[in-house]
Amino acid sequence: MKKGIIYVRVSTDEQANTGYSLEYQEERLLKVCEYENSHVLKVFREDYSAKDFNRPEFQRLLEYVKSHKTEVDFILFTRWDRFSRNSEEAYRND
Repeated sequence: MKKGIIYVRVSTDEQANTGYSLEYQEERLLKVCEYENSHVLKVFREDYSAKDFNRPEFQRLLEYVKSHKTEVDFILFTRWDRFSRNSEEAYRND
């Protein structure tokens, strides 16, 4: 069974209130994991802009992955813009 992390993010109150809330994203991703028979190790919830990776919860996610590297098979998010607004930096990020 694959094991992974769920990362959900909103950057504005409008996003949170117009059908793309943290709860909605998390629910969708949990259903995907259930369908794929994958185990969710941890859920990280963020309410910061994705303009860079200096986000508190994202930094916790990185630390978790580094300290559990043999356990984490994937990081799942609903859309690329929930993960990062800067594709180039995202691909370079350790």
